[in-house]
Amino acid sequence: MRVLLVHPSALMYSEIFLRLEPLGLERVAAATLADGHDVRLIDLQVYSHEDLERTLVEFRPHAVGFSLNYLANVPEVVNLAKRIKVILPGCTVFVGGHSVSFVAEQVLGHADGAIDVVLKGEGEVGAPALLAALPDRAMSEVPGAVTLDGPGRPPSMLHSLDEHLPARHLGGRRRKYFIGVMDPAASIEFTRGCPWDCSFCSAWTFYGRSYRRLSAEAAVEDMSRIKEPGVFIVDDVAFIKAEEGDEIARQLERRRIRKSYYLETRCDVLLRNEEVFRRWKRLGLEYMFLGLEALDEEGLKQFRKRTTPQLNNKALEVARSIGLMVAINIIADPDWDEARFAFVREWAMSVPEIVNITVQTPYPGTETWLTESRRLTTLDYRLFDVQHAVLPTRLPLHRFYEELVKTQAVLARKHLGVAALAETTGLVARQLLRGQTNFVKMIWKFNKVYNADRQFAEHQRETEYMLPPPADTPVVAPDRKELFVHVPARRRALCPGR
Repeated sequence: MRVLLVHPSALMYSEIFLRLEPLGLERVAAATLADGHDVRLIDLQVYSHEDLERTLVEFRPHAVGFSLNYLANVPEVVNLAKRIKVILPGCTVFVGGHSVSFVAEQVLGHADGAIDVVLKGEGEVGAPALLAALPDRAMSEVPGAVTLDGPGRPPSMLHSLDEHLPARHLGGRRRKYFIGVMDPAASIEFTRGCPWDCSFCSAWTFYGRSYRRLSAEAAVEDMSRIKEPGVFIVDDVAFIKAEEGDEIARQLERRRIRKSYYLETRCDVLLRNEEVFRRWKRLGLEYMFLGLEALDEEGLKQFRKRTTPQLNNKALEVARSIGLMVAINIIADPDWDEARFAFVREWAMSVPEIVNITVQTPYPGTETWLTESRRLTTLDYRLFDVQHAVLPTRLPLHRFYEELVKTQAVLARKHLGVAALAETTGLVARQLLRGQTNFVKMIWKFNKVYNADRQFAEHQRETEYMLPPPADTPVVAPDRKELFVHVPARRRALCPGR
């Protein structure tokens, strides 16, 4: 069967700071290839809608599958599905991914029959099973399948993450993938899931608060296939277990694989497993992302980060002592006023780390969706990108964006301005000699992308598709298990101290 897999276009944040390869879709591609299908993959982050239409006409797939990991891409995917049904009326269109797993029925309704199936849960299981079921139209037997007739069997987890390593060869224009100064950069996965339970996050609810890993052998084999000099480790929390990080490092050292690495982890994990991160520094670890989210005790409790400001500050000191460049995230509360924005700007300029600001956003699948969504000021999918305010703001909305952009601009000039460029002249020169321009372009694009007038105007657009309206009665203490997409038979690596 001819199968075309499609990743949607880049979102606002990806216009500047990063553009990552569609790793999940590459793994789904590997699983469908293993079943003998003829598979192609097109990433609309680096290709155009015209390229997609050309591929549809030339390849004439029997099935087209979309990856839908971000709510803001819902309108684009729905409209593309409708267009595909015009070009290829007999083609089966299916959609899977993280975000759509929480709004499957609603997305099917938006599509008016153009989307045949939504696959909830892990696509490496669902996609091959769906393709096998198509001749008999036995959709209800496919794990995670939801159609206009309703849900079928519950989604299943992949038996082993060692199966179906990414089919990176199917994609093109790989030089377009980067993260910050790491240009170009590939992506890799060592683990899946998160044992913590932050109130704003759906990583743990999607996987049923489970935590799984590739074997060290599979992880290193996948690394050996990567040609790019930079690698972003996409794990929600890297090296939760020290022995796992050590074993991968040992095998990388034995095989003399050397890359530049960028990873994400938690402050408490960094402190607990400091020696592992020091070992990875010797292997090429250069950049680390730490999600502080809040600067005060109250904010950390609100987000249920299970950490303290003192612990976070200690972790920053350790990261500096290792010699890492650290990026941190702070979540802007829509209730912030000018004084709070000013305080955050002052603090951010006082530390050497790269500070990023996102906007508090309740997402389906998170606890905050149940507790906060009744207060939503918009149901436009396109605004659910952590760059827009979807909850009531204390300041007038345009004024809120002025303060937000002012704060982001101050922080951007700190690391992306002329002075920062002067400090990275050698790096930029080497990138340009290799024909890599992603990092250089992002330095000059900030004011075009982050603009208070633009962000405010995007609230005034006509809305074609809207999220389901929240329940009239807020849920104070939701049943967490009701949020789960996957319900694991047993849980491993439960949150320390729980």
